[in-house]
Amino acid sequence: MMTNLYVDLNVLQTVPSSNINRDDTGAPKTAFYGGVTRARVSSQSWKKAVRDRFSKENVATGKRTKKAATLLADELKTLDPSLDDDVAMGKVGDIFKAASIKLNKENETGALLFVSEGQLRKLAQYALDNEELDKKDVKKVLKGDQSLDLALFGRMVADNPELNVDASAQVAHAVSTHEVIPEYDYFTAVDDAQADDTTGAAMLGTIDYNSATLYRYANVNMNELVYNLNSEDAIHGAADFIKDFVLSMPTGKQNTFANKTLPSYVMVTIRTDTPVNLVSAFENPVHSDGGYVEPSIKRLDDEYDRTKSFVEEPLANFILGKPDSQIGDSVANLSELLDKVTETLSKVVPDENTND
Repeated sequence: MMTNLYVDLNVLQTVPSSNINRDDTGAPKTAFYGGVTRARVSSQSWKKAVRDRFSKENVATGKRTKKAATLLADELKTLDPSLDDDVAMGKVGDIFKAASIKLNKENETGALLFVSEGQLRKLAQYALDNEELDKKDVKKVLKGDQSLDLALFGRMVADNPELNVDASAQVAHAVSTHEVIPEYDYFTAVDDAQADDTTGAAMLGTIDYNSATLYRYANVNMNELVYNLNSEDAIHGAADFIKDFVLSMPTGKQNTFANKTLPSYVMVTIRTDTPVNLVSAFENPVHSDGGYVEPSIKRLDDEYDRTKSFVEEPLANFILGKPDSQIGDSVANLSELLDKVTETLSKVVPDENTND
């Protein structure tokens, strides 16, 4: 078993007028922190954005769905086209019974079930190869061959906790480094085909929005990721996660605001003792008349220095977005950052293959 190994990912990103993650009233989500209201983007929202980027870049992804039984039936019929719908669904019912996962009358699970394509394919092949299903074998298939998003974000199966997968990544709610004041846009729309003697708008309404410089944080427990995958896939998977966490953004109201920006500053720290969220840098909200990015970078760097008295010296600290950084090794671009992270992890992650 390798020593503790964590990857901290700290990102500062400024976002103009936007509403990328809404609450139940349609307004941008907020948090009260340090005595003021902050802009907030939920961790669930940003994890979904990361998974969407995984799919676009052909990174292995699973599906969170109530229709896992239907997907498994489709896989069975793909492997054996002679199976009709009833026979295929009968085999699916036997598999889910062996897995102790309940299906309703519509052959849906009671809650969303996170499964990878590899798991579905192997379950289907196992069902075709075996008349008698062994619960231990079914469990082994459902715990192995994990997609990257399943290995990172984990899985809870209420019907059978033995099938739970511990998440290897934690993603914090993004919060603004400063106070925000909610705003709204009053809009109208004119009917293009209305008569010349008709005046007024065909519709009107309001959209809530805010603008913010966000602090975003995530970490990866490399021990857990290796356990869920294997050493080689875990190293490359960590790099894929860093890349797509940095470049992703939730898509709420993007057609309205065209708010897709890139980070201004990225810090990746590789540690052997404990992950460290540096949000305390902003408990006292940043005040500025000339933008929030630069003072936020300084606050973050200062907080990193402050934490050194509490934690061990990290194995590595890489900085993108500040060429003259005094707290870490500055890199010129994202590709170099990923190369250096991969190189460092390759030296310290042992060759362990734990995922069948």
